[in-house]
Amino acid sequence: MSKHKAKIQKVFEHPTSANIDYKKLIHALEHYGAEVDMTKKHHAKIFLNGHEYIMPLPHKEPVLPKEIVIELRHFLEKAGLTPDKLD
Repeated sequence: MSKHKAKIQKVFEHPTSANIDYKKLIHALEHYGAEVDMTKKHHAKIFLNGHEYIMPLPHKEPVLPKEIVIELRHFLEKAGLTPDKLD
């Protein structure tokens, strides 16, 4: 299994993972076709399959809080990027 696929699968884990490094996750999203723009207000604008999600980024540690992981999971489901659709 590729590291990118594993990172996307981690977003869909139950219980929700609390140790997802946002930098590695962004690289995985880009690998699967997402465009990611970093804003001056420390957010990542993620564009995928006609959908947009603005993800607030943590300031101290590079780990996403569970609430953001859940929001990202819902975004990825709407955009059609789920573990069962990965190659």
